[in-house]
Amino acid sequence: MNIEKLTDEKNIKLTTARKAILEILVNADKPLSYEDIKDKLSMDKATFYRNITKFEEENILNSFESNNKKRYFEISKTKHSHFICNNCSKIQCIHEKLNFNLEGYQVDNIIIKGICPNCLK
Repeated sequence: MNIEKLTDEKNIKLTTARKAILEILVNADKPLSYEDIKDKLSMDKATFYRNITKFEEENILNSFESNNKKRYFEISKTKHSHFICNNCSKIQCIHEKLNFNLEGYQVDNIIIKGICPNCLK
């Protein structure tokens, strides 16, 4: 994913802070929280969240809250669901199409909670 093209399409100025955040999230294979990436960034928490808010407003990022009350972020590539383990709080992306008949609704995200296979052992 080309970060410069993405921000140009949304008319967002690509600052050093924004580029750093997007590079980390573009290369991530799972949703990340601020705590997951703060050591890789040279910015304060307020700057991070100010930029995250802008990315969410422009539909560049999706976010959701997990069991541990942390907010997780990922690049908006394709809409998909997430499984969150109630035991270990591991988050897994589910790319299989889930069939729900919610006529008249637009569903953007489904979060399924339960116990993951590792915790069931």
